[in-house]
Amino acid sequence: MIRFLVVTIVSFLVFTPPALAKSDTAKADLAREKRMAAEVEDAVLDGEVIFLKDTANDGHEFMAIDQEPEDKTKGAVIILHGRGFHPNWQDTVFPLRTQLPVTGWRTLSLQMPVLQKSAKYFDYVPLFPQAGPRIEAGIKYLQAQGIKNIVLLAHSCGGHIAMQWIRSKGGKVDGSITAYIGAGMGATDFGQKMKQPFPYESLTIPVLDVYGSKEYPAVLAKAPKRLMMIVKAGNPKSKQVIVPGANHYFTNKGDELVRPVADWLNSL
Repeated sequence: MIRFLVVTIVSFLVFTPPALAKSDTAKADLAREKRMAAEVEDAVLDGEVIFLKDTANDGHEFMAIDQEPEDKTKGAVIILHGRGFHPNWQDTVFPLRTQLPVTGWRTLSLQMPVLQKSAKYFDYVPLFPQAGPRIEAGIKYLQAQGIKNIVLLAHSCGGHIAMQWIRSKGGKVDGSITAYIGAGMGATDFGQKMKQPFPYESLTIPVLDVYGSKEYPAVLAKAPKRLMMIVKAGNPKSKQVIVPGANHYFTNKGDELVRPVADWLNSL
């Protein structure tokens, strides 16, 4: 009997599926990220590819794309892409990072940590705190260029990362960013609920909540609550905007996305 139990336990340990053996602390797939960077860098025609240090990953150098306006700079917008994408992603990110400079806003699009292609929202949750140092690196880079008016813009899963960073600051981000823009905020995978609510009420800086009229049902359903929370925070310049006909990725609606974002930025 004892021998049978030993064999059974050993067999369980050897044949445990990866999902059961998985650690609670996920690590970014830096090898995949480097491959993506090599492919993306060659395709960047607008802006300058730079590499910043990620202190959460032993000084790993991550890619960013910096694009300056031709005329006077009003400020800078740090852009965080969605899950598994890159800083030159054609939907959402590319229109924003290339067209906002035309309106006087410098853009710095940052590479966020990635996992394997099949990874879902729950898989990425442990990475959110690890991405904070990348936001900090982007802020410090722009500040070193003499820019003080820095806005953080995050799309989809990038919004989860941004909110985790804001949460880690206790919502006290006035000294580092002057405004926040969330596009497609609160999106997760089907059947996977958000681990923590976004700390909208702690954001006293201006907040723009922008989403498409053809968004995921969960994002649409929570829109009234998001508006209530950002209004509750008390900044009179906070606003919610709907882009007609746009889906979660603003596919083929880049111009329609950039226009209200630029108008709002210029109104601050």
